[in-house]
Amino acid sequence: MKVTNTNDVESKQVDMEGAAGCTVRWLVSKADGAPNFAMRQFEVAPGGHTPRHFHPYEHEVFVLEGEGHVYEGDTAHPLRAGDVILVRPDEVHQFKNTGSTPMKFLCLIPNSANDKSVTVVPECGVED
Repeated sequence: MKVTNTNDVESKQVDMEGAAGCTVRWLVSKADGAPNFAMRQFEVAPGGHTPRHFHPYEHEVFVLEGEGHVYEGDTAHPLRAGDVILVRPDEVHQFKNTGSTPMKFLCLIPNSANDKSVTVVPECGVED
């Protein structure tokens, strides 16, 4: 069993092309003995965003704090604390903070995703 506080997990800058003001903490991963899934916590600064991208695996997202939009292709869906998102395999998506405080969300992915490629869409950084 692993029990830890999120603040005790190192926060790293998301260094993918198209990311701005975005950090990630790997809360649970294969390195912790989790055989199937990884849990990550993202924090997106006001005005920041994840890359606009797609990949061949699903992920599930739970918004903890803040507000913003998740883009499904070119369609923006508003987000706030308590919202749940399923991103299906190969869906173009992006998370963007449109609020004045950090937006935090949990993102669960299969451990098998570590061997899969992520494709950044050239028109990243969608404007509202």
